[in-house]
Amino acid sequence: MKLSCSVIELRFLWSRKCRPSFPGSKMAAVDCDMPMEPEPQIMSEEEMEREAEGFKEQGNAFYIKKDYSEAFNYYTKAIDTCPKNASYYGNRAATLMMLSRYREALEDSQQAVRLDDCFMKGHLREGKCHLSLGNSRAASRCFQKVLELEPDNSQAQQEDKNAEAVQNFEKMAEFDFEKRDFRRVVYCMDRALEFAPACHRFKILKAECLALLGRYPEAQSVASDILRMDSTNGDALYVRGLCLYYEDCIDKAVQFFVQALRMAPDHEKARLACRNAKALKAKKEEGNKAFKEGNYDEAYKLYSEALTIDPNNIKTNAKLYCNRGTVGSKLKKLEQAIEDCTSAIKLDETYIKAYMRRAQCYMDTEQYEEAVRDYEKVYQTEKTKEHKHLLKTAQLELKKSKRKDYYKVLGVGKNATDDEIKKAYRKRALMHHPDRHSAATPEVQKEEEKKFKEVGEAFTVLSDPKKKSRYDSGHDLEDDGMNAGDFDANNIFKAFFGGPGGFSFETNSSSGPGNFFFQFG
Repeated sequence: MKLSCSVIELRFLWSRKCRPSFPGSKMAAVDCDMPMEPEPQIMSEEEMEREAEGFKEQGNAFYIKKDYSEAFNYYTKAIDTCPKNASYYGNRAATLMMLSRYREALEDSQQAVRLDDCFMKGHLREGKCHLSLGNSRAASRCFQKVLELEPDNSQAQQEDKNAEAVQNFEKMAEFDFEKRDFRRVVYCMDRALEFAPACHRFKILKAECLALLGRYPEAQSVASDILRMDSTNGDALYVRGLCLYYEDCIDKAVQFFVQALRMAPDHEKARLACRNAKALKAKKEEGNKAFKEGNYDEAYKLYSEALTIDPNNIKTNAKLYCNRGTVGSKLKKLEQAIEDCTSAIKLDETYIKAYMRRAQCYMDTEQYEEAVRDYEKVYQTEKTKEHKHLLKTAQLELKKSKRKDYYKVLGVGKNATDDEIKKAYRKRALMHHPDRHSAATPEVQKEEEKKFKEVGEAFTVLSDPKKKSRYDSGHDLEDDGMNAGDFDANNIFKAFFGGPGGFSFETNSSSGPGNFFFQFG
């Protein structure tokens, strides 16, 4: 059996030896020699003050060495020893400010001036803490108090001007936010944060505007810094969600909005963003479903409705414009499709799919220069075989478009048959033959003669399978030794209509000038 004796019990029983006895026990008496504990000495007030001053001096030494953590420890010891000394709180506040722990520093500063309302440095530090935390009005009141105690205090005068500057930047930012001038808001918040580096409110506003400007990594960085210090900050959670929402990660964004509302149930911006995110996702999915089912009119309508939900969501809206452009091309609304793709590109200049869709629409409307420009942009970004082929095709069509379009000259399509080409030549040749316009003005005669030659040239090329094939493939016929001067439109006309006596134009004087009848031999 073990015997344990407390020091107090032993001290009470004996000063040097103790022989505890236990009635009825057969256990032998135990002798134990116990050392005496020294009685705790009660320090006098003067001695405590002297010890506290010693701690303070040690704190000062560490402060000078910029070892603020150790300085904090010694100032804390001084406060524990002598808790009614305002200067100790003031010194610890200064140390906490150097450690960027402004809220704790504010509490110490306030305690210092509560103990000594005339403690000028205490009021000055309280004002600096308020200013660093973004409370410029409270800061100004503290600096005014310092100036009451010491009217010529230059530091208080300067700090009061800084507080006024912060107030002005706040007002400008509020005004610019209403105007949606988010770049200006970021500028104002950057200037304000130079004086108020610990103000979460300013940082959140800056981050929100960075998100609205599409500068998501910067916005995420600011919000993450705040969340590292305060994981329950509803504003920072909202900004994180906003960045994800604007990057079209809607499901993740909703999670952050919900978390923000859990931390701050009255957070109106988070509630609105959450509602918009859910509505946008639902409407976009409905449009996609209608498109896949071939219901293009309905898809066009749904994408249009989705575009009205949140004009600030640049990335999602870019996709919606491109989707609507795709539907427009299916509905043969090619100009509208081009406009939608252009809107998508304005919102997101890196959106390759929008360039591809617009380029195809340009090809379909024979705007080849524009198509080449878009395909060049695509190929510069993504050098794939497919993109290279599309670019070469567009370049070929552009080259072909700059030659005479013999199909247009004859008024036939590119897939016209031999018979259609012959019929078209017969019609156009008769229409533009110089003899038919012999009574016209010299200007008209010259223009019609030019058209007559072009018709003959077009027929010569398109009626010859080999020449037609090379022409269709984009080759320059001049490379084959052919040029416009080699064509004799009259010979072509005579050959087509059966020789010199086969066809002629004669004026019918009774029908008036400019009227002709055809005479076949």
